[in-house]
Amino acid sequence: MFQFATSIILIIGTIIVYRQLNYIQTKNIGFNKDQVLIINGTGALEQQAKAFKNEILNLPGVSSGTLSGYLPISASSRNDNSFSKEAVMDSKNGFNMQTWTIDHDYIKTLGMQIIRGRDFSKDFSSDSTAVIINETTAEILGYENPVGQKIYSIAADPNNVVAHTIIGVVKNFNFRSLRDNIGPLSFFLGTGQGQVSFKVNTTNIQSLVQQVENKWKTMAPGMPFSYEFLDQAFDNMYRSEQRIGKIAITFAVLTILIACLGLFGLATYMAEQRTKEIGIRKVLGASVSNVVTLLSKDFLKLVTIAFLFAVPIGWWAMYKWLQDFAFRINISWWVFVWAGCIALTIAVFTVSFQAIKAALANPTNSLRAE
Repeated sequence: MFQFATSIILIIGTIIVYRQLNYIQTKNIGFNKDQVLIINGTGALEQQAKAFKNEILNLPGVSSGTLSGYLPISASSRNDNSFSKEAVMDSKNGFNMQTWTIDHDYIKTLGMQIIRGRDFSKDFSSDSTAVIINETTAEILGYENPVGQKIYSIAADPNNVVAHTIIGVVKNFNFRSLRDNIGPLSFFLGTGQGQVSFKVNTTNIQSLVQQVENKWKTMAPGMPFSYEFLDQAFDNMYRSEQRIGKIAITFAVLTILIACLGLFGLATYMAEQRTKEIGIRKVLGASVSNVVTLLSKDFLKLVTIAFLFAVPIGWWAMYKWLQDFAFRINISWWVFVWAGCIALTIAVFTVSFQAIKAALANPTNSLRAE
């Protein structure tokens, strides 16, 4: 019972871990992480960073690019600053907010959605002090339509308050792990450093990467070339969950194997102990199915009891694990049914093998010897 209860708990855990990982992969996170090539270490290019970006944009298969050190992955830079709805900031109207410096092509390259107002534009010189906020910030501010409203920040001099006009609201996107809720975020126009990202549209990725590397070596000779893809960087945030899933399935298989070996041994022992009983029942007209049912039902009762113990423990353990995620799946009832059916099916096959062997034996052989 303990072995099968442990097996069922691990089966439940494995199913839920992989469902959560699948949810992470398929959830609409508010930006397009596919086919985005990131070139790291562009700070080494210094003043040539923008020229490098423009050179890559001329390559076939590259649709857009953005020069920014801020990306919606945990490893990216983070910068919190204080803002207020009022020109005079105090503890009541002030709040902290992520501030990212981006260029004109950032939102387009990452496939984010402007739901109110507009993106930064080269046609408006006033955009140098403008700001784009996310939905969470709009909720904090409380304006019915925040576009055109102002928010205030404190510059290096505490007495110097800077006003920023809100020109747009971007749809909420997960800029941290799905373990965290989406906090307030703002975009300011500027030139970022550290990374340049390109939206690519080609089937020959390796050829494109080689061309980008050649451009890099021309403009930054002697500097190491480092790249990654945004979807890979996104997946790296969940390495621990992927490890948990692999460990869970490994231990589930091991515990099921051990439980089956124990169950097989018990079934063999019970069949030998009841050899004469089986022979007498067959002589009196018992069928093979009757004998198999006789030998199997007691074991299946124990597996069922193990299932009843395992369900609340498995639910509690996975419920606690899922609490680490602000965005998570619901634990469905069918997960427990599947886990129980898998364990029961394995038990039936294990016991039935020995039970059928005993049921098919010639009863005269078991009844003639004392």
